[in-house]
Amino acid sequence: MELAGKAVVVTGGTRGVGAGIARAFLAAGADVVVCARRPPDEPVERGGRQAEFRPLDLREGAAVRDFFAGVAADHGRLDVLVNNAGGTPYRLLDEGEAERHARVVELNLVAPLTASLAARPFLRAARGSVVMIGSVSGGRPSPGTAAYGAAKAGLEGLARSMAVEWAPEVRVNTLVLGMVRTELSALHYGDAEGLARVGATVPLGRLAEPEEVGAAAVFLASPGAAYISGACLLVHGGGERPAFLDAATVNRSDQRA
Repeated sequence: MELAGKAVVVTGGTRGVGAGIARAFLAAGADVVVCARRPPDEPVERGGRQAEFRPLDLREGAAVRDFFAGVAADHGRLDVLVNNAGGTPYRLLDEGEAERHARVVELNLVAPLTASLAARPFLRAARGSVVMIGSVSGGRPSPGTAAYGAAKAGLEGLARSMAVEWAPEVRVNTLVLGMVRTELSALHYGDAEGLARVGATVPLGRLAEPEEVGAAAVFLASPGAAYISGACLLVHGGGERPAFLDAATVNRSDQRA
């Protein structure tokens, strides 16, 4: 999965999952540009190599187009776009106006579309690929983050359609993520004890590390995945244990065959 000489953009690549993805591409030898509205607290680097930061608000279409044109001009190419930027606060549907929920959809669905359209001419010239960062929230109910879940469901559908429309020059795939341990995990899951309890609900017994997500993204962008497009790769540690199992098997030890 050597990507030396390839140019990669990771949106929202300054922290958390995005920084882990950027580090994985750096380790694979790629030249990495990360963008966000604010610079990282510390450089994103791996193995003595550092990602370049460029400020960008993905909601501003003209700025997004200028950004990708600049990256392609400065690096002479653009091979991979990882649409990672996104997120949401916890908010029940009736606790916010429609406009607030629409902003979540804009960040998690419209912004990846905006970035992909701006990057497409350069990706097409390089016969490159797009990697969407999806979520298990897009495939199941997401109370408290309903707009986010809807946007992630839409992102998977968007990626499948893009994969058909842009073939054969540009491949498009989605990573469907479960829970990932980042510097902000405590805001969602609590202290170390809370993280351990949450991790125990995952079949593999823990949350993912950002670099593990990065490894999957590198794979999808690599020559070894040249025939993979329109796919959804699950990176969720085995998924979520169905709640009904605990109820259905509570007296399992008393049952007889």
